[in-house]
Amino acid sequence: MDKQLSKKFVKQVKKRIPWIDHLIEDYSTALEFNPELIDYSVPKQSVCLLCRGTRMLCGKKKCPLLERFYSYVRVSKSFDGTQLVGDSPPSAFVGRKGYPYVYAGPMVPPERGDTSIYDVPELWYGKDVGEIIGFRCKLVRGMFITDVRDANSDNKLLRDTRELALAGEPVDAEVILKKKPKHRLLLSSEVQPMGPSAPLENINIGSLKVPKIVDKVYFDTDLKALDGMLMLYENGLPVTRIQRILSVGAMGVKDNRKLVPTRWSITAVDSGISKFLRENVKDFPLINDYLVYETDYLDNRFVVLMMPRPWSYELIEAWFPGTLWNPDREHVGMAADWEPYWGRTTYASIGGCYYAARLAVTEHLLRERRQAAVVIFRETLPGNLMPLGVWLVRECVRDALRKEPVKFQTLEDALQHVKTRLRISMKHWLQVSGVLSEIRKQRLLTEFLGF
Repeated sequence: MDKQLSKKFVKQVKKRIPWIDHLIEDYSTALEFNPELIDYSVPKQSVCLLCRGTRMLCGKKKCPLLERFYSYVRVSKSFDGTQLVGDSPPSAFVGRKGYPYVYAGPMVPPERGDTSIYDVPELWYGKDVGEIIGFRCKLVRGMFITDVRDANSDNKLLRDTRELALAGEPVDAEVILKKKPKHRLLLSSEVQPMGPSAPLENINIGSLKVPKIVDKVYFDTDLKALDGMLMLYENGLPVTRIQRILSVGAMGVKDNRKLVPTRWSITAVDSGISKFLRENVKDFPLINDYLVYETDYLDNRFVVLMMPRPWSYELIEAWFPGTLWNPDREHVGMAADWEPYWGRTTYASIGGCYYAARLAVTEHLLRERRQAAVVIFRETLPGNLMPLGVWLVRECVRDALRKEPVKFQTLEDALQHVKTRLRISMKHWLQVSGVLSEIRKQRLLTEFLGF
């Protein structure tokens, strides 16, 4: 294993993202957002073409593509047509292709009743892949083309989509499509699995209830987008709902409001809120011990190491051979990004999961009213079927930090324990880690004073 691991790779991608500064006037925050998130598609020479879901050549117990297909088949008869009536979770989606002219629209399942769980990833933790895919594949996405700069437009399709997205409870909706929905397999590490879609002809929505705080943010056209995010967050709205509200252009200074592609809004909210929390965390005293937290979910192992040092943060991911994002059949792929005390000025090369995990960490430290240097180790094992979105990273880290930590007095003792919780040798993590490299080289002033 060590010989194989010696050929690991570390992605280094630096991007500057100025486009979103019309939403968040703090330009240093805007630099962190990425407009070029990646789709995954099966390559022509993929082993999938040889296997076709029968011989399990990828080594998984279930075929990821067939899992998606079976989930679709189970519900496809419910929307075999162009007219759909159901209760939206509520849910809406804004695409990114063709920006600034993008596809947007509501997402509605062919079901009545409480469908809210279909678009609240915070409620998915602990469920198996089949259940999660089932939730998403039931949502039919109606699409129409719109200019993102028309967020304030009174166009009926856009207006109804926006109103639906602001609702706090499932909304009765009737959707008329131009043709029968077509299912599109979308494997993405950023957004949740997507269900069938079709061009939207018309939508009629019933009465809806919008939470007062959402109403306040929407109608306050002098409130900046970041301030709106924080107001919603501090009033207890799940971050995935805040992401949806930002996506449909329902916050920010009126003349600057724009629709934000869903993928971008996810990272924008995770990054913006965690950055604010991070600055508050820096005012707190350091933790007293070295703390190790951990959790396992869907063949993802997360180990969180907190150290009594001023704020710094790092996420290191290791993808085993045969996992979706590591097509190499022999070598483990590793990627890492970190930030020192003052933060970073470039977008994290490992994408939105960096900011999702940072949000979970800063939430925890704020609750504890403590400051720490943090390193998150993530191992994605071969049994991992498919990417489900960055919500998975956020909720896994949240779950780990809800548990009782193991405490140590020294860094070396903590690392020895971490070593026993991971499959990959510690020397490879240390070769990749920026935070641990800095901490292991630097000595505290208290060491010289004998404290």
